[in-house]
Amino acid sequence: MHSRKGFTLIELLVVIAIIAVLLAILMPALSRVKEQGKRATCLSNLKQLTLAWLMYADENNDRLINGDTGEYSIHQNETPWVLADWRSGMTERQKRDAILNGALWPYTKDLKLYKCPTVNEIVRSGQREVILRTYSVSDSMNCKDWSSMNAKMIKRRNDIDNPAYRIVFLDDGGTITSALGGWTVYVTEERWWDPPPVRHGDGSTFSFADGHSDYHKWEDPRTIAFGKRIPPTAFSENQPGNPDLHWAAVAMWGKEAMHR
Repeated sequence: MHSRKGFTLIELLVVIAIIAVLLAILMPALSRVKEQGKRATCLSNLKQLTLAWLMYADENNDRLINGDTGEYSIHQNETPWVLADWRSGMTERQKRDAILNGALWPYTKDLKLYKCPTVNEIVRSGQREVILRTYSVSDSMNCKDWSSMNAKMIKRRNDIDNPAYRIVFLDDGGTITSALGGWTVYVTEERWWDPPPVRHGDGSTFSFADGHSDYHKWEDPRTIAFGKRIPPTAFSENQPGNPDLHWAAVAMWGKEAMHR
């Protein structure tokens, strides 16, 4: 009798089926690992930006860097941390120069620190745009003073209460908010002003005034639904009892927020 060489068709199909099952099991796990790696890079970027932010204050008599990018035009004789890089029709070179000529650049010297690795380009007004910056500054950190809602903008580091809980930078993904000035939330109203960033899962990465960065996961489905709205829009409907709004308001404006 002759010995059999190779596999039968049934055996090959069984092997292929086993491989397909294994891939189906492994791919989501590999995707999660890849996303966790990008989140770790994003957290590192935010931490390094915040350390540069602290160095700027150290060398400028405790004054905070201008967190606006030319949207509000309320900062006299204060160079923004990034120049206006959000105007329609800007080239990649112009956006790059806006970062290089910003007040924070001498303390960073690395273009990669200004962008989360999950975003390279977006489609805006039907046109593809290269994204060089996905991070914004909290309006409370010398960005915008909202006197209309009794929101105090901080200009000196020593005036920050509970710095470990006060937002400085956040990753909002290069949407309408990071393309303009800073990111803001209402002080007492139970609705979103700027869309809550939904990044790296159902949350986003933030840095805080003591220099650390962390991932915050949103709890309320209404937060996630509004944050994922396409196209992104400002001003949500009322969301009474939303714990995410309370967290964001206190982290931005201080412990008095949501209690007035």
